[in-house]
Amino acid sequence: MKSLTSSSRNAFGACGALVLGTIITCNLALAQTSPSSPASAAPAASPPFPPTATITTPGYPGVGPADFNLRVTNQPNGKKIHLLPATLETTQWGWYDSAQPPVLRVHSGDTIALETMMHSHNQVVPGTTIEQIKKTRTDFPGRGPHTLTGPIYIEEAQPGDVLKVTLNKIVPRAYATNFNVPGMFGEFPSVYSDGQVKYLYLDLGKMTTEFLPGVVIPLKPFPGTIGVARKEPGRFGSVPPGEYAGNMDIRDFVAGSSLYVPVFMPGALLWTGDSHAGQGNGEINLTALETAYKELNITVEVIKGKPLDFPRIETRKSWISMGFDQDMNKAWTQAKAQTVKVISELRGVSAEQAEKLMPTVSDCRVSQVVNVKKGIHCLTPKNPRETEDMERPTKETAKYLVSYAKDADLNKAMDTASMGMIKMLENDRKIARLDAYGLASVAMDCRIGAISDAEKNVHCLMPKSIWVKQ
Repeated sequence: MKSLTSSSRNAFGACGALVLGTIITCNLALAQTSPSSPASAAPAASPPFPPTATITTPGYPGVGPADFNLRVTNQPNGKKIHLLPATLETTQWGWYDSAQPPVLRVHSGDTIALETMMHSHNQVVPGTTIEQIKKTRTDFPGRGPHTLTGPIYIEEAQPGDVLKVTLNKIVPRAYATNFNVPGMFGEFPSVYSDGQVKYLYLDLGKMTTEFLPGVVIPLKPFPGTIGVARKEPGRFGSVPPGEYAGNMDIRDFVAGSSLYVPVFMPGALLWTGDSHAGQGNGEINLTALETAYKELNITVEVIKGKPLDFPRIETRKSWISMGFDQDMNKAWTQAKAQTVKVISELRGVSAEQAEKLMPTVSDCRVSQVVNVKKGIHCLTPKNPRETEDMERPTKETAKYLVSYAKDADLNKAMDTASMGMIKMLENDRKIARLDAYGLASVAMDCRIGAISDAEKNVHCLMPKSIWVKQ
């Protein structure tokens, strides 16, 4: 299946989404809400139960209030599942507001089968041009691109608790997109000032997509954004990650993994979006394989008496610690401090001993460099006898194309290493420049090497296995 690349300038029409059997249509005018308000906005008091929402479809009168009891189904095993469709009433575009009434209330231990939308209230779908995508950002400054399902109120959650969110199952739509917004965002907006959008078919049987003819990317779905309300009341854009989790873009957070995140407000107020079918470590052109989920099946659990100061992720094999900052050097410092805590807890050693162990046991990667706050995450195996992939080549191997850079500034080392890979794709693999930028964003794996005050090393790898014979 060939990808579709568009740079046309057709007028932007309405969008549509099939949501649990109901057609929801939207357009730019009808899908908007007010832009971000100051962080100092006072939150509304938490209601005993969310006010009933009126079900509306643009162009038609409301049909009456939603019955929240009809969002719960009984299963043959005696358990209950909450169903949360993605509609204009259950989603937010580009911001999270702690004063917004919850769209669903659940208890600790409950399971939720929810849907997500594509970006900008489902307006970034096959046929939408890159000029139209850019307009959804330039016309609404301060608002992120993500459509977020939620907030979900967990009854037992209180400030100081930890919320555990386990990903049970992820079912993407049949298509995804990768785009470079012209002259805006990404790691190299001035170099790639011309834009491009690609729409891709996702083969969910083979769990692959053909990014370019003969270039096939494995699918590894994960939520790019999932988190809880910040400690500060008010409305905030959806782009920066933080202690509340949010737009982490950690590609190892796949089905079977669990997020542990501190709770700052009553009910935690959980939301998710920015749904990915796959991503490279770095996400350098701004986007991954951006999709929406027909089903994101999660279980939530409130943990009392075990406070946490920063999010962590548990996979089958490892604990993932992380750091975020506009300066990649500071993101590394935070990721290192969190990783030392994890090693100390796992191995029962002092912080000093854990810091000495870290270079040999923890595998650190560049999560992303495009979310205002850059991200680094480190995987530390739970079993000392198991290891992650610690390979850090400085030149091409049998498995990988490799670009490598070192600098006293980690930001510069990442820029040099990732640009080196793009140029390698252009010159050695004869891939067009914007396609090379996009391929690096969805498939490149940038890893943190040796770090000292004088020298920071970044190794960017591209698996040769994605090139298949025609």
